[in-house]
Amino acid sequence: MIRVLFVGDVFGQPGRRLLSAHLPDLRRTVDFAVVNMENAAGGFGLHRDAAEAALRAGVDCMTLGNHAWHHKDVYSLMLDEISYPIVRPINYADPGTPGVGWRTFEVKNERLTIVNVLGRVFMEAVSNPFRAMDELLERKDLGNVFVDIHAEATSEKQALAWHLDGRVAAVIGTHTHVPTADTRILPRGTAYQTDAGFTGPHDSVIGSDQEGPIQRFLTERPHRFGVAEGRAELNGVIVQMEGGRAHSVERYRYIEES
Repeated sequence: MIRVLFVGDVFGQPGRRLLSAHLPDLRRTVDFAVVNMENAAGGFGLHRDAAEAALRAGVDCMTLGNHAWHHKDVYSLMLDEISYPIVRPINYADPGTPGVGWRTFEVKNERLTIVNVLGRVFMEAVSNPFRAMDELLERKDLGNVFVDIHAEATSEKQALAWHLDGRVAAVIGTHTHVPTADTRILPRGTAYQTDAGFTGPHDSVIGSDQEGPIQRFLTERPHRFGVAEGRAELNGVIVQMEGGRAHSVERYRYIEES
């Protein structure tokens, strides 16, 4: 039995700060830590400093999302597969896309495969995530499969989880930055939550300083969205799994004091 911690989208400097401060203690209670880092660099993408700070804090694998390519750093990081265990979305059609969409690790005599996949509803054009997962699962040596589905639409996340129920250990959503209360194990043994939430500024509009989004909605014109300051929150999901199935799943949330 292995306990896998998944931490939702790290957003900007407040998210990186809280991850570095809080993860080491939390890491002692789990066997493996996966963190979505696709908003770690100023709210968009991943750069070297953020990746190295996450690894020092105890992160075992980093996933990404639709902002994967925002910083040039990420290309060189993906080429160094040993030093930087990064998994970018699997469903890019171009075979020359840098990096990998899944990685397999050995954890307490169990195989654990981390997969990152992008949704398509209200998102950019990518290959079919359902077909991409079907193709990957034709492999026989993946062990416990953990899927980070980075998508906007709740329906698409739920549909993918039901499609994969019994074939993967967990399907946990990211991207919307708000933790959902639908944590459960589906009938055939797949842990599910629509969105893990994010790790970033608590008093914000999904990470941004409130004024930018407010003015955008009020004026219907573009406004700069800056990373909010102040206390931060960390959201995640802990899944206990063995033999390719989930045995328990629980939400985790920590909010800094004012």
